Amino acid sequence: MMLQNPPLARLELSRSAIQNNFRHFRSLLKPSTRILVLVKANGYGHGAIPFAREMEAAGADYLGVALPGEGVELREAGVNLPILVLTTGTEGYPEVIRYGLEPGVPDIRTLLRLRDELRKTGRLDYPVHIGLDTGMHRLGFMERDLPALIELISESPEIHVEGIYTHLAAADDPQHDAFTRGQAALFERMCSRIMDVIAYRPILHMLNSAGTERFPEYQGDMVRLGIGAYGISPVGSESLRPVAAYRCPILQIKDLQPGDGTVGYGRHGVVGPSGTRTATICVGYADGINRHLGCGRAAFEVNGQMAPTIGNICMDMCMLDVTGIDCREGDIVTIFGDRPTAAGLARILDTIPYEILTSVPLRVKRVVVD
Repeated sequence: MMLQNPPLARLELSRSAIQNNFRHFRSLLKPSTRILVLVKANGYGHGAIPFAREMEAAGADYLGVALPGEGVELREAGVNLPILVLTTGTEGYPEVIRYGLEPGVPDIRTLLRLRDELRKTGRLDYPVHIGLDTGMHRLGFMERDLPALIELISESPEIHVEGIYTHLAAADDPQHDAFTRGQAALFERMCSRIMDVIAYRPILHMLNSAGTERFPEYQGDMVRLGIGAYGISPVGSESLRPVAAYRCPILQIKDLQPGDGTVGYGRHGVVGPSGTRTATICVGYADGINRHLGCGRAAFEVNGQMAPTIGNICMDMCMLDVTGIDCREGDIVTIFGDRPTAAGLARILDTIPYEILTSVPLRVKRVVVD
């Protein structure tokens, strides 16, 4: 286990924001509809274990992860909710079975590998979620694969189809609504063919965060919340609150004179003709501060005012131009939160908020506040 240094930078998770976001999505659904919250990629960078615990307390029905190891980590931390593993591969099944995880299965090869592992352990009726490809064309059974799938399920008492799911490709974009509705129709048709054979109803789940906000008529038995649970709406909802605020203290302040010249690697930061006041903070590109945010392209909040970066971002530090800002060493700087937002930094980098959030590394401590 990596030793932790005394925390300088930290990612603060707002409990009140977490609860607000969960209530928002709950209000869009029927009381019987279950909610799965995705905590893959270390909880979208927020910290999988603390976020999973908050979701368990809030009333989530399921958690979702990408890899078996992520599910194992949650189990070993005492998380008891059902956990769907979306990408088991073919070698992770011993761990999946040992820790009572529910694998998503996208093709015959992985289903056969799972069945082989279940036969070794003598397990019957093990819960499995069947992934269907209705247009995303990433993973999943296509409609032409159903005869082979149905035959294998019929002859495999080891397999219990706990759920059937698909993934919407463009639920956030109105220009693709016809495509989204086509995905929903195909999903319903494929599910019907499978359920005609198994003679019981599995959990049907199709909607992501955007789909839950825009297509509640397709909520099925469960929805899967990703980025929305963390307070970023893919459809611009104003009801959500960002959960995470990334903060760190000022390490040192320098009052530079014109003759002091430049700031940082490559001398890309230039001292102004009347001098420049800089603040060095304890985060750099190893802490998720993309180098393209340097040289004034981004600004972070210092005591209510925005301070642009000056010079290149270093590995463990970066410098801000705090000229005219009342601040001192030890004052707290907000990298993202309410101001600036992760979405705002994403726009500067021509990317998506997911990348900003998941770039915060493990060495940055996660803490739940309020």
